[in-house]
Amino acid sequence: MTVDTAPAAAPEIASRERVFIGGRWAESSGDEWIDVIDPWSEQRVARVRSATTEDVRRAVAAARASFDEGSWARTPIAERADVLDAIADRLAARTAELTAIGVVEVGIPVSVSGPTQQMTAELFRAVAAEARKVRLREDRTRADGGISRILKEPAGVVAAIIPWNGPIGTIAFKLAPALAAGCSVVLKAAPDAPLSPSVFADVIAELVAEQRIPEGVVSVLVADREVSESLVTDPGVDRITFTGSTAAGRRIMSLAGERIARVALELGGKSAAIILDDADLNHVVQSLPMGGCMQSGQACIALTRVLVSRARHDEVVATLAAAYAALPIGNPWEPVNFLGPLAGARHLERVESYIESAKADGATVVYGGGRPEGVTHGYFVQPTLLDGVRNDMRVAQEEVFGPVISVITYEDEDDAVAIANDSIYGLSGAVYTEDLERGYALAQRIRTGTVSVNGAVIDFTLPFGGYKQSGVGREGGPEGLEEYFETKTVHMPAPAT
Repeated sequence: MTVDTAPAAAPEIASRERVFIGGRWAESSGDEWIDVIDPWSEQRVARVRSATTEDVRRAVAAARASFDEGSWARTPIAERADVLDAIADRLAARTAELTAIGVVEVGIPVSVSGPTQQMTAELFRAVAAEARKVRLREDRTRADGGISRILKEPAGVVAAIIPWNGPIGTIAFKLAPALAAGCSVVLKAAPDAPLSPSVFADVIAELVAEQRIPEGVVSVLVADREVSESLVTDPGVDRITFTGSTAAGRRIMSLAGERIARVALELGGKSAAIILDDADLNHVVQSLPMGGCMQSGQACIALTRVLVSRARHDEVVATLAAAYAALPIGNPWEPVNFLGPLAGARHLERVESYIESAKADGATVVYGGGRPEGVTHGYFVQPTLLDGVRNDMRVAQEEVFGPVISVITYEDEDDAVAIANDSIYGLSGAVYTEDLERGYALAQRIRTGTVSVNGAVIDFTLPFGGYKQSGVGREGGPEGLEEYFETKTVHMPAPAT
């Protein structure tokens, strides 16, 4: 359903002329700029200074010096948790600004962008709560009667590299646990979404000025791939955490492997939703359409493969076609819309190429496939439902990162599991059935990091991450916090005999 009005202009957004190194805005060593293009108006709304390899070197040096000096790492973890709460409060106070930035950076409609920004503040608070529960020392008695002290110590200098499709939320996933653990961090944001990380930098600058965070502990840079590689290869970086494409993750792991740097990767997905024959389609349509089209499909967890039996194929396809047609799409500044444009022209071309490849391979477009009717500007593509998809087709095996849903027919439950697992990815998934225990049993057979039964649950306070080429490590919950500690064993002498 297209809901459109006269074009709305983005609010005035300040350009960023400097880079953020060690807690302060500073002059860059270069003169390159990044243009921020509003995907609705297709006009430039701001410019951001692009960091250089020299800026990266300065940021890593500041982080290294701050960590080695140790004042942040020695700060009691409860006090570090209090700082996370302060970050949450200040981000919450900037919700309106961040909501508008979410629209112009990614094309997320204002009705979705607002709750997303609020969730980010809550993620910082959730990590703060987990940090207050952590035991940094455990004493264990050895066989010889001596005591060994098991310590959790901060991992060191962290390079946190985030994607364009959810920048402010991904900052929370990575920086909240890293700071809670006592690490120093260089945050590298994507050139496609540089504005919300700059707002985060403003928050850090305030806390540095108030001496609640030491200088050097946090830097925020925006840079291209070549400059980003200089961050990954810098010997001053102890740990790398990356969210983005699987192809980029492979490259990062390869570079980090040359010096055995610790790596955590949250990568792509091609998640399957298995609809069993006893499923209530009313339950299906409550979550599956948005589960596949959230952020116009620009989400790694999107449920983009729908697996259905031959017996219910026609009914499910008709129901889903009607559901996708009813999703409000159009002007992202109109609160009634749930879907907006894709993030950029190049990305739109990529999504359109996948639709064409599916048609060439024999799939049929049941609904969508083009620009919404009546929308004359913006990087839009309708929710697109493809039928007759085989799991060996490119559209079923590769991450489209757009609202393109493939219907794949299975023969029986074993076949459904085999199709779901026939992927290099293993990030998310869903099972729809009225027998919840059957759904739970089936979820255990799916090789993926998260599975929802009768829904598409999103709760990043719980452990999140992938199997196979969807990544390494976990974010969220105590598991996400553990990623930023090293374990040390200190053996104390046995008692004299």
